[in-house]
Amino acid sequence: MTGLPTTGPMTSGGSATSGPTTSDGSATSGPTTSGGSATSGPATSGTTATAAEEAGYSSPLPNPRPHLGHALASEWTKMTSVRSTMWTLSLLVATVVGIGLLLILNTKNEDYDRIPFTTPAIFGLLIGQLSVMVLGVLTMTSEHGTGLIRTTFTAAPERHRVLTAKYIVFSLTAFLVTAASVFVVTLAATIVHSGAGSGRHGESEWTGALLGSLYVTLLGVLALALGALMRHAAGAIATMIGVVTLPPVIGAVLNIWEAGKSAGEALLQYNAPVALLQLFGLTSNDGGLSAVPGDTAQMTLVLLVTGAAVAASYVVVGRRDV
Repeated sequence: MTGLPTTGPMTSGGSATSGPTTSDGSATSGPTTSGGSATSGPATSGTTATAAEEAGYSSPLPNPRPHLGHALASEWTKMTSVRSTMWTLSLLVATVVGIGLLLILNTKNEDYDRIPFTTPAIFGLLIGQLSVMVLGVLTMTSEHGTGLIRTTFTAAPERHRVLTAKYIVFSLTAFLVTAASVFVVTLAATIVHSGAGSGRHGESEWTGALLGSLYVTLLGVLALALGALMRHAAGAIATMIGVVTLPPVIGAVLNIWEAGKSAGEALLQYNAPVALLQLFGLTSNDGGLSAVPGDTAQMTLVLLVTGAAVAASYVVVGRRDV
């Protein structure tokens, strides 16, 4: 039959197929099958691209799910790469160890008959705790001051994870450095003055030293929480210095008047210097103003205050803008 357009050569069954161009000008798109059905030609580039899109893109680089370990590594890198960390920790070690060794050299065996071997360390720690608090504040406020906190929260949108990593890295660093400094001084005092006349000493002295180191670390965590709440280094540091130094002063003033005597005695008993002396075994409960709470009461108080500040920092950091 001539004059009718076809789409391909006729199969043995008489059906038209789509195939190569015929002599009369009709176009075909594929070879003819033996059964007379039309076939399609080879896949084009458009078909290949569509298949790739349906399969989904897979990056050749590893793309693990973010977790706390990544935030810990990031915070550790930031803490160890700035000079303020090394300066504050070096000052802490120099203060505790330096003052402690000077006291050891200027004491005799008989001086330790009624005081623990950890005594030389406490005098340096009363000053060195300021370094821990300053480091706690700078751990948070330094990023706000430089604007790096925006980059941090952009790379890690989960703010609570970032804040948790800061607390963990700072706490471990502060506790280990503080405890190591106290250990060096205590060990030196034990070696030098453990001879005749030094009295009996037990393991409770080492336990008290660890509790004292933990107390100072909690003060640093409180400082970090204040830094997260205030976002201003000078203000947070001034607040922490007031928290540590003002209660004894205010307590002594209130104790002068009868109306404020009860509040004054409470402030004189519950404050950071007295708590450290108590934990290191340098206070006694013989009545009067020297009567202080036990170790459990002092640790419970600082845990409650620090825990409240940390909880508030999670709420505020999670809700407010950078």
